[in-house]
Amino acid sequence: APLLSARCDSPAVEAAADLALGQINAHRREGYVLGLYRILSAREHPQEITGSVFYLILDVVNTNCHVLSKKLWKDCETRPTHETTYGQCKAIIYINQPRKIAHLSTYDCVLHPVPHRYISATCPDCPVDDCPTEPKYLEVATQSLAKFNKESEQTHYFSVLNVTKASMQWVIGPAHFVEFTIQETSCSKSDSVTDISQ
Repeated sequence: APLLSARCDSPAVEAAADLALGQINAHRREGYVLGLYRILSAREHPQEITGSVFYLILDVVNTNCHVLSKKLWKDCETRPTHETTYGQCKAIIYINQPRKIAHLSTYDCVLHPVPHRYISATCPDCPVDDCPTEPKYLEVATQSLAKFNKESEQTHYFSVLNVTKASMQWVIGPAHFVEFTIQETSCSKSDSVTDISQ
């Protein structure tokens, strides 16, 4: 069968994009759930018996859900422009609706932060993204987690797993903002622990 141009707003293409993006997000282990901004291009290759292979180019943006949350992209809010990352995913997915098969054959996503010049022109007072591996952001995350460990009713201490996003803003002095993932440790809160990271 020939490779057909497909309308990006057709129900079959929209369903294919939704399934492809869901499987892309399920494969990712770092970063944030990608949300669909728009379907840029779609081609359909009908198969001889049933089903079709869709070749998709999707414009995507970061949401506020970390991939470890396992949430669907439709259940997550898109980040404000000054906080987001955007890009494109090219995906090939086979869909056979009668047999309820959706197999993502391959995908490739290229993501970029919004350019700083655009952010400073549209929102000069917004926090500016910074490198999350800077030691100061781990320190901020550790201080924040210490408060969580003190106030939570969990039986074990948690430690910082990864700083996933960092930004700073000048108010009276520098203000640092972090997003981070945590993991439960084997240390019970009934023990006195001097350094949870160990």
